[in-house]
Amino acid sequence: MDLQTRKLKAIEYLVGLRDEKVFRKIESTIVEAQNQQIVKRNVKPFTQEQLIERANRSTKDYLAGKFSTQEQLEKETENW
Repeated sequence: MDLQTRKLKAIEYLVGLRDEKVFRKIESTIVEAQNQQIVKRNVKPFTQEQLIERANRSTKDYLAGKFSTQEQLEKETENW
């Protein structure tokens, strides 16, 4: 079944829907999907310069001992 046919079937279902609770769930799912689309459009990739700067900063932090081990992170997440 192609997308167009599936959309039409969904519309037919919604037209005949009488259950407010089910409709609210569908409605909230649509709003959530729209919000995710907005977030995706607002995310911009890093420039090459930004990536290099982040890598340099991370290297400096690592050499200065500013990092956590896997074990430390696992222990920290146990308290979440």
